This record gives sequence, C-alpha cells and structure tokens, in this order.
Amino acid sequence: MDQFTINLLFVGGSFALYFGIAIWARAGSTKEFYVAGGGVHPILNGMATAADWMSAASFISMAGLIAAGGYANSTYLMGWTGGYVLLAMLLAPYLRKFGKFTVPDFIGDRFYSNTARLVAVACLIIASVTYVIGQMTGAGVAFSRFLEVDNNTGLLIAAVVVFFYAVLGGMKGITYTQVAQYVVLIIAYTIPAVFISLQLTDSVIPAIGLFSNHTESGVPLLQKLDEVVRELGFRDYTADVDNKLNMVLFTLSLMIGTAGLPHVIIRFFTVPKVADARWSAGWALVFIALLYLTAPAVASMARLNLLTTIYPSGPTEQSVEYAERPDWMQTWETTGLIKFDDKNADGRIQFYNDVPAFKDEATARGWEGNELTVNGDILVLANPEIANLPGWVVGLIAAGGLAAALSTAAGLLLAISSAISHDLIKGSINPNISDKGELRVARVSMFVAIAVATYLGMNPPGFAAQVVALAFGIAAASIFPALMMGIFSKRVNSAGAVAGMLAGLISTLVYIFLFLGWFFVPGTASFANTPANWWFGVSPLSFGAIGAVINFVVAFTVSSMTAPPPKEIQDLVESVRYPQGAGGAVDH
Repeated sequence: MDQFTINLLFVGGSFALYFGIAIWARAGSTKEFYVAGGGVHPILNGMATAADWMSAASFISMAGLIAAGGYANSTYLMGWTGGYVLLAMLLAPYLRKFGKFTVPDFIGDRFYSNTARLVAVACLIIASVTYVIGQMTGAGVAFSRFLEVDNNTGLLIAAVVVFFYAVLGGMKGITYTQVAQYVVLIIAYTIPAVFISLQLTDSVIPAIGLFSNHTESGVPLLQKLDEVVRELGFRDYTADVDNKLNMVLFTLSLMIGTAGLPHVIIRFFTVPKVADARWSAGWALVFIALLYLTAPAVASMARLNLLTTIYPSGPTEQSVEYAERPDWMQTWETTGLIKFDDKNADGRIQFYNDVPAFKDEATARGWEGNELTVNGDILVLANPEIANLPGWVVGLIAAGGLAAALSTAAGLLLAISSAISHDLIKGSINPNISDKGELRVARVSMFVAIAVATYLGMNPPGFAAQVVALAFGIAAASIFPALMMGIFSKRVNSAGAVAGMLAGLISTLVYIFLFLGWFFVPGTASFANTPANWWFGVSPLSFGAIGAVINFVVAFTVSSMTAPPPKEIQDLVESVRYPQGAGGAVDH
C-alpha cells in the first residue's frame, strides 16, 4: 500500500469520526451551542481543553521553533505553558462562578457598561480572527502535503470540515469532537517521538532520551547536537541568550496573552459547577503536559536527524548529493517548504549558517552560500519520514497535525460567533431576540468567520509571524488585565476599565506598527526592526507585557479619580471571589 493511500485512510477515518460525533451531539439550544448545556464532565472537559489549547502552533510549530533556535526559543514553551497555568488558577474558576456565556459578557456586566462590552468584543474578534487564520493556514499546509493537493485546495477542505462540525454542533459538538481529536493528536505526537528516541538514545521516554547519551557517538545527545551545529556555523543549541530583559518580557507577553485568549476561557463555562472548573483545569494540565514534555525532545532529535541526513559522515565531511537526496526531501520540495539552490554547482547540498563569522571556513570548503531553505514548521510532520519510520506512523501524524489545527480553529470560531451573536446582537443591538434567532445569527457569523479566515489563509498578509504575535499582544494588553481587575479589584469602575483597555490596546498596536509597518503594509515602518532601534531593547513581539502594565496603571488611575462602582457590583465581585457555600455556579 502506497503512502498516499495510508494517509487517506488515517485522515479519512479520523474525519468520519468527527462528523459522526457532530451529528450525534447536534446543538438544539443556545445553551448547548455556547456552553454544551453546562454539563460536561471535568475529565472530558480537560481533554477538550487540551485539544483546544494545543493548536497547530503547539503541535507543528513549537517544536520547529525550538529546533531552529534551541534554548533561545524555549520562551514559546515556557510562555504558553505559564499562560495556561495563569488561566487555570487565576481566571477560570472565578469566571465560571460568575456564570456568563462569554468573556465580553463578563466584562460588560462586571463593569456595568455597554461600552466596555463593545471594546471587549472588538478585541476578541481581532485577536481570534488573527489566530484562526494561522490555524486554517496550518491545516492547509498539512492537507497539501498528506493528500497531495495544492495549498488552496487543502484550505478549502479544512474549511468544509470545520464548518460542518462547528456550525452544526456548536460547543456541544465541538467539545466531544475535541475529545476525539485530543486522543488522535497525542497518540500521533507520542508514537513517532518514542520510535525516534529509541533510535537515537535507546530510551523509550523521549523526555528522558533528551538528556541521555547519543547511541552512535556515546556522548550526551545535547552535547552531540551542539558539536554538529557549531561545526556548521550555527549558535550552540544550548547557548544562553544575551538580552535577558527581552526574553523575560516575551515570555510574560506570551503568558498573559494566552491567558487572555477567549477560546480556552469559554471552555470553563461548560462544566456544571465551580469545583468542576478547577478539576477540569487540573486534568487539562495533565493532558497538555504529555505533549509539552515531549516537544523539546522532538525538536532536538528532529534537528539532529535533519543535519545527519544532509551530512551522513559528519559535518566536516562531504554532504549528500542532491541527486541522492532521500525521498522525504523530494516529497516536501513539491510543497515549496523545502528549497534547494546549488550555488557552487557541485551537485551537493550545503546547509550551514551563512554569516560573516563563518565565511572563511565556508570559503575554505568551497561553499558559496547556504543552499537549502527548510521551513521549520515541517519538522514535526516530516520527522517520521526523516527517521525512516513505517508508513502508518506517517499517516498517524498527518491525522494528528490536522486534528490539532482544526480543533483550535473550531474553538476560535465559536468564540467569534458567540461574541457577535450573544454580546453584540443580543447584548447591545437587539436584546429581545429569540433563542432561535440568536442561534441562527451565531451560525451565520461562524460561516462568515470561516469564509474570512479561509480567504486570508489563501492570501495571507505579510509578516505572518508578527500578525500572530499581534493576536497575543492584543489579548495581553487588553483582555487579560480587564479580567484580572474585574475579579480581584472592587474599586476599578467602568471608566477605568474602558480607558485601560483602550490604552493598552492602542499603545501595543502603535509600538508594533512602528517597527513592522503601519497595519503591516510593507515599507511603512518608521524604524528598522533591529535590536539597535528597539526602545530599551524591547522587541515588538514582547511589548504585550508592557501594554498590560499600561492598561493596569491607566485603569487604576482613572478609577481613583472617578466614582467607585455601585454597591451591588462590589458585592458581586465579593461573591465571585469568595463563594462560600456556593457549590454551583450562577445559572447561565
């Protein structure tokens, strides 16, 4: 059986499962559509939350980022993990106690302001649409490789699949579909990692194998990897970073940005009571840890496998001839994610760090420039092929990668549709709309969101990585502080909350646009995006943390200069924070 047929069986079988669940769990009311009826078991909700959390960025991109940058890019791992812990410990139980459908619902009621609700809706939609574009694009890349279709066709297939089970089932359908998707993605991620760890270190547990000896050389795996990358002019894989301030701010920005992203927050509204929200948060941490503890090992082993594939006799010896490149490289070349340019016309692949510091060594070896461009996002998907694992493992990871991208896309689309139908239409424009009408608006808005995300996935704006960082920056600078102050401060009033959200949002946008182009239009940046130009050494990708500080300062300052919240709002905050005797949450 050829690889295409195997891929088709795994991907097709998993999609048949998702469709079946969507039909079985079809939402019949707004409560089922928004919060799955509020009766999801904590363990199941933990699995669904883990699938919602571990997007294409976690499944596909995170290991590729760590593989490319080593320790320096471990900020993604630390930031995303820390963000979930913040969300689970400081936000989820209290928001569940408040008992609303959505994040703007909480902000609008807590700050007794329709303006605050609308600002929160705007922030949520901008952040979520930006995020979902990345998920749809990731799904398109995976489809284009494993179903051997072009990228646009892959995106359209992904859009149809998400539309079917997200629009039909709502949160109820998404929840049980995400449980199945978690099972698929964690098996798909773990099995290849175990095989590769056994190949390189004889350890069955990848996280332990990362710190074990490399079987062939007898030296620690990370030491072997450092030696190989150093010989090719790259920075040591385990090297420390120079700008510690920027690293801390970037990690913090990712943490509070992910804690403020609404598609995961909404998951904690689906359980029956506050205690279940805490338990589901704990279970989600367990399920997330299974992948996040494995990712650094996958990244390190993938980097070593890639380099030893190109330099089978070692980095100081002759590289592989292009005509004899392995089949997996030829396959990925058709996607455009691997590119080769024979600059010295010797028929061999030269892959190294083409920087001035390595120029003399490269010249001595007859190299005239790096000849291989490898998109880091392919490493996890290509890892089984690089390690010559069986075809069924390749098919399994294809299904897992698609499950990761589609599960998060569905959650984000639900957050968008909820914000439009429940917060904008019902909360502001037409409070008397019927449940049936609200459900219809939710489904139409989700369809429009899918269409927009698919179009932008086919025609992505420039600076894709920066656009994704903008999503985290918006959430970090606007939504997260508003939630924290809404829960833990009785003194912050509506004027302070609105002023804080706008100040954090606008300052973050301006700083990013100064270096990356106004509205990301190429050529419009006011300053070159280099460390020498960054204000106080702070990267645009790290500014979300500072935007959050601005939000807090402005909100508290404005609140102190204006009237305190009404007594009933202060009592409400008190009851949310100290729910003595309240085993059940406020009803939706």
